[in-house]
Amino acid sequence: MKIEFPGSNGSMLAARLDLPDGAPSAFALFAHCFTCSKDSFAASRISKALVDYGIAVLRFDFTGLGGSDGDFSNTNFSSNIDDVVAATEYLGTNYRAPTILIGHSLGGAAVLAAAHRMPSTRAVVTLGSPSDPAHITNLFAHASAEIAAAGEAMVQLGGREFRIRKQLLDDIAAQPQSARLRDLDAALLVMHSPIDQTVGVDNAREIFETAKHPKSFVALDGADHLLSNRDDAAFAASMIAAWSARYAFDGAAAPQPTKSDTGTKTAAVVNPSAVVTADGSSVIVTESGPARYEQRVFASGHELISDEPAPLSENHGAAPYDFVLAGLGSCTSITIRMYADRKKMPLKSVSVRLTRERIDAATCEHCTSTEGMVEHFTRELTFEGELTDEQRASLLVIADKCPVHRSLEGEISITTTERSSVH
Repeated sequence: MKIEFPGSNGSMLAARLDLPDGAPSAFALFAHCFTCSKDSFAASRISKALVDYGIAVLRFDFTGLGGSDGDFSNTNFSSNIDDVVAATEYLGTNYRAPTILIGHSLGGAAVLAAAHRMPSTRAVVTLGSPSDPAHITNLFAHASAEIAAAGEAMVQLGGREFRIRKQLLDDIAAQPQSARLRDLDAALLVMHSPIDQTVGVDNAREIFETAKHPKSFVALDGADHLLSNRDDAAFAASMIAAWSARYAFDGAAAPQPTKSDTGTKTAAVVNPSAVVTADGSSVIVTESGPARYEQRVFASGHELISDEPAPLSENHGAAPYDFVLAGLGSCTSITIRMYADRKKMPLKSVSVRLTRERIDAATCEHCTSTEGMVEHFTRELTFEGELTDEQRASLLVIADKCPVHRSLEGEISITTTERSSVH
């Protein structure tokens, strides 16, 4: 839906509101990168992907950019902040004030700076954003002397020509961004590519270290600065939806899953009790539908599907015990590989086949229990390579030393608590 609203200096700003089918579970505001537009790859793809999760997204062009009115050369970082506030006020008046602020590159710096002026803000997300807005001066450092002497200069940015005036540099230099980060009264998700060549990943570290908890970091591994790859944008959207559920959903009914433009099923909004941690120590599981028992699993930045086989459900993913066996098998194979490499063994490949059954405890040779039924896993290893009998025997021994194996055979303590939903 195309809309317009007045910006910071009265110029009409062009915007697009992407709405999900049914009542949105949350409203988000997306601020684009420096000299980009609301229709950039990152803005459009992430916004459309978030709609599949039931999140309505308003994306707009800053004054003087894209379809918005005004003169870009008269704008600065302060006016960008004011445009963000104006967009929020438009949503609050006509729909619902956004609880999620998302900013790409300099747009991330703008939403961080504007958050304290918007009481509805519960969650802020930055994508490839600089820790200091003055970082953008690196884009036209070659013209800095001319700008200082003449007061302005024409520079090429992204294949287009822009007039940069000294007032922009003066405004950026006066921004108290570190203080804003320290005083941020909202949850923060920092997303950054480790190979970002435009805004180095050290900026993400500085943002993360300056801000207070709750805060999280997700690496956009392999992505470029503009998130021009569709899969990178889809991954970012899924992480934003999963993480922000803990903080920013309004309590509206979760929408049903929809189809993405690639035809791949995307899941419903995750349960508000979910939370992605910065260190990846949590695995998050939430109902996703449409199959009766289908689950979405978020683990170490990856998304998996779990389900029950027919006729209980529709077999859309691996069964829960499949994940248990997969964890044991993966750990076994990794442990063997590490050991073989350290011992310089000629092991070309290793594969692990696992099965599970319930057996009578009385027939189990290694069990401490003598009554009832116990879980029994069978693990068959296949080694490829010119290995001696002694080497093969040592690999069988080391297989039993993998951490997951030890956990499954040792004493396990599980604590279950309830996390209240956020409304």
